[in-house]
Amino acid sequence: MARVRIYSTRWCGYCVRAKGLLDAKGIEYEEVFLDDDPTFRQKLFDLTGGWTVPQILIDGQPIGGYTELWRLDRDGCLAERLARGRSRAGSRALVGAAGFVSAWIS
Repeated sequence: MARVRIYSTRWCGYCVRAKGLLDAKGIEYEEVFLDDDPTFRQKLFDLTGGWTVPQILIDGQPIGGYTELWRLDRDGCLAERLARGRSRAGSRALVGAAGFVSAWIS
């Protein structure tokens, strides 16, 4: 199964929707909270090319935000993309802003 990472904030409605979709599908993910990092938008842009949250990566490749995740699922491509991912056990992990830089570069 592919590694899924979602960069989010606690106040973002689209982040809640993206996590809800992943949870409903039983897809494990690592969540990186950016609430406590005032410079997160620039770091997020440098990493993903997007300024907004959520930003979702599958095996380190940015796919975009909630709308792009929803479209992949709607079109039947999400399961396919995840199946192509690395075969490894994942877990849903919560990472605070302090761990953002290490998560950002790994």
